Amino acid sequence: ADMGAKLLCFFLTSALLAYYIYTPMPEDIDEPWKLMFISAAFRTLEHMADVLDQLGLKPYMETLMLIPFAKYIPPTSDENITVTNTEFSNVPVRLYLPRKAAAGLRRAVIYFHGGGWCLGQAGMEGYDLLTRMTSHRLNAVVVSVDYRLAPKYHFPVQFEDVYAVTKFFLQSSVLSQYGVDPDRVCVAGDSAGGNLAAAVAQQLLEDAEVKNKLKIQALIYPALQSIDLNLPAYQDNENKPILPRSLMVKFWSAYFTSDTSLTEAMAANRHVPPESSHLFQFVNWTSLLPDEMKKDHVYTAPTYGSPELAQKYPGFLDPRAAPLLVSDAQLRRLPLTYILTCEHDVLRDDGVMYARRLRDVGVPVVHDHAKDAFHGVMMFILSPAELAMGHRVFGRYVQWLDENL
Repeated sequence: ADMGAKLLCFFLTSALLAYYIYTPMPEDIDEPWKLMFISAAFRTLEHMADVLDQLGLKPYMETLMLIPFAKYIPPTSDENITVTNTEFSNVPVRLYLPRKAAAGLRRAVIYFHGGGWCLGQAGMEGYDLLTRMTSHRLNAVVVSVDYRLAPKYHFPVQFEDVYAVTKFFLQSSVLSQYGVDPDRVCVAGDSAGGNLAAAVAQQLLEDAEVKNKLKIQALIYPALQSIDLNLPAYQDNENKPILPRSLMVKFWSAYFTSDTSLTEAMAANRHVPPESSHLFQFVNWTSLLPDEMKKDHVYTAPTYGSPELAQKYPGFLDPRAAPLLVSDAQLRRLPLTYILTCEHDVLRDDGVMYARRLRDVGVPVVHDHAKDAFHGVMMFILSPAELAMGHRVFGRYVQWLDENL
């Protein structure tokens, strides 16, 4: 009888585990089982974070910092690249300098990591590998920025950190110190880092002190607006792996404040005050999305929120946090742009709408849409031997940079 009880217990545990790990995956997704395990690990962490937060034992984002692949790699040089941690304009950066002699001046990529403005760092295993491989493949100087994170620091600190580094690096004296061609510098980033890259590119146009211009901005599944969190992408991918809508809402609100009343208003998509209604034209998906992404969604007019949230936390209406909110006139002067979007991603429409708006004002744009990919796909380049899910996506991005930078 004891054996039977053990077996029953084993079967129930297995069934529960299988139920938990098994998430229905889109048919066209690459390596569904691998994604399922990664997704289950994330969900476990999110549930744990919720419970600890509600019990008042540990803030939500602190628990999320425990993501299994967030292993820190100290700056490690190899036969191709010299890697050092240093500071530019008092902001910590990780610097990748190729050892191979260059025929002339080198190219450079300034990279901002993702993680919802709350997580991640330049030394995280996935980012270290991504920036190292970028430096090696392009024989380029790569500057990976460790900006300060929420919830300890809120907007505009993250933006100010990456902006200060970019402005510092673009000085002619600094570029020449690293043997970088002033005409071949790119800002790039994924997710929240793509948001920061887009904001930096826009702000540099307004800054008379910066003489050297960016050649390229490369935005990898960027978050570009915080005013309509019910776009078709948010609805279609509400519970998709890695970045469900509920987590993106938490990231957005944590960027601006630790006050949960903003989280609640954003979750209900009623945080924008009536006096900011003119901003919705910049994110109106009915005119900016192609038909295949509109599917059978019907546009509903925004529900307005109380003006007091926007007075307390004006950041979510600020183009430095939401680069889609600038006028066409400001977009017109932006450099050559690469935008990667993923089909199974709540942020899909942000990138698609930005690509469309940039094209409409004459900015040269390459929009790479990965139909079988989900948010965070670049971060699954876990080892050089196993380029795993990121291989094609990373390969396309780096090859495009190689041809255009």
